[in-house]
Amino acid sequence: MKNILVVGAGRFATHLMKKFHDLGDEILVIDISEERIKKVLPYVTSSLIGDSTDRDFMENVGVNNFDLCVVSIGDDFQSSLETTDLLKELGAKYVIARASRDVHEKFLLNNGADKVVYPEKNMAEWTAIRHSSSNIHDYIPVPGDYSIFEVEIPKSWVGKSIIDLNIRKDMHLNILALVNNDGLSMEYDPNDKFKEGQCVLVLGADKDLQKYLGLNY
Repeated sequence: MKNILVVGAGRFATHLMKKFHDLGDEILVIDISEERIKKVLPYVTSSLIGDSTDRDFMENVGVNNFDLCVVSIGDDFQSSLETTDLLKELGAKYVIARASRDVHEKFLLNNGADKVVYPEKNMAEWTAIRHSSSNIHDYIPVPGDYSIFEVEIPKSWVGKSIIDLNIRKDMHLNILALVNNDGLSMEYDPNDKFKEGQCVLVLGADKDLQKYLGLNY
């Protein structure tokens, strides 16, 4: 369980707080709007109505007591910037700031953000890649030029096993799990033959995933 401070109670922050709540985390939300605060009360431990750029107000919050601070002020970049800077000045351990445009990242990082996220951009990229090939079922980006895909195996793999194909050595791919009707199976016999329509969870460099799985992204 973590203690989390969320500044801003818009749509992105609301989804975030719902998930933190499901995970059992303790959440304090701050927003200047009482109406927005009311909408998220079921998902938070406590709430404050106030201006996150006001030093006196934020000093009373006890920013340094939180494991994570999230700045999600989507419609006012200046306030987002000032809040991020103030959180770090007051001893925040780790600050994640939401950006709506690429140009914001540099300024947020320079003003103390440890991590910058782009919800709309990330979802757009995920959707484009997920639907770029008919055999892709899911997609997880990995730092660097690597990715994890849940993907239907190529027809050339049918009737052959991981050992037969020498997947790790020849293709430089790692099969993390087999995907069955009841979920993922991480315990499998590498000598078992692939079946038509079989799906796997596979990790690899983007160039190898594109080459050997026929992915187009």
